[in-house]
Amino acid sequence: MTDLRERIAVAFAGLAPRERLLLGAAGAMLVLAILWLGIALPIGRAIAAAGSRAEAAELDLERARRLESELTALQTRLGSVEQRIRQGPRGNLFTTLEQLAAQSAVQVESMEPQAAAAQDAYRETRVQVVLKQVTLAQLVNFLHKIESAPRPLSVKSLRVRTRVEGQQELLDVTFSVSSFEPTGAA
Repeated sequence: MTDLRERIAVAFAGLAPRERLLLGAAGAMLVLAILWLGIALPIGRAIAAAGSRAEAAELDLERARRLESELTALQTRLGSVEQRIRQGPRGNLFTTLEQLAAQSAVQVESMEPQAAAAQDAYRETRVQVVLKQVTLAQLVNFLHKIESAPRPLSVKSLRVRTRVEGQQELLDVTFSVSSFEPTGAA
């Protein structure tokens, strides 16, 4: 290694001052290029990447906070629904729907029980209700009474068909109503 250094020093000393200056400038440019490409650019890229990751993390954090807020609201709503189910009146869903129909001046064509999904904490009772030749006002009144009943009831599906009877437009309606009661596991 020292032999190589000595040969380079001898060759450099044998150069004219102008050639030495040019060779020194070229060497300095090479060192600067190596420093720039080997150190400055990678550090700059790393800083830019870190900034991008920080921005992405901020967005993720904001999204997580929003989701946490939505989850808290949903848990609150779920808690109130579960409380209504536990503390609400019990009884036969058919009887409840017949009473609400009578209060709404609606004649129920038929009520059929439907299969409901099994759950651990709650038992769902589902009934398909068919109404024939009702007015829009009667239907809205009946659905409102179902949704605002003391017993937690939920309309799951709704199909409405219009029919014209004389001068009046009447509706044929089919919908499902669900009721939940706690099981022994709750």
